Amino acid sequence: MNSILRSAVCIGLLAGLIGGCGRNSTGEGAASAAEAVTGDPVRGEQLYQQCAACHQLQANAAGPMHCRLFGRKAGSVPDFEYSEAMRASGLVWSVQTLDEFLTSPFTYVAGTKMGFAGFSDAADRADVIAYLHRANDDPATCPAS
Repeated sequence: MNSILRSAVCIGLLAGLIGGCGRNSTGEGAASAAEAVTGDPVRGEQLYQQCAACHQLQANAAGPMHCRLFGRKAGSVPDFEYSEAMRASGLVWSVQTLDEFLTSPFTYVAGTKMGFAGFSDAADRADVIAYLHRANDDPATCPAS
């Protein structure tokens, strides 16, 4: 095997190993989501006040709780009445799906009950997601179930 082919095989094996790190049994990357978080969680906490009109971290309110959000199937928090659209969406919350959803909730999940138009600015979305990620990683804020 020549050195170029050996290098390509090694790189492919490493990519496969790294890609599998942090994945749960459904293939979703719970731990790897931390690597994709680029926003400012301090600014995100300020922006989250817009969300706090309906959401809390640890308890359901007008909207479902946000603790244990990453890796959770959309529409699956117990004791919260979701729209049929959200229950049937098939989404699993990740940095990517949150970014896409928070851009325009009404168009991303047509029929959602969420009454928020979204964050049009990518930096605002990144900051809110960074805050949610930090809160979810803090056992004092979001204790394990």
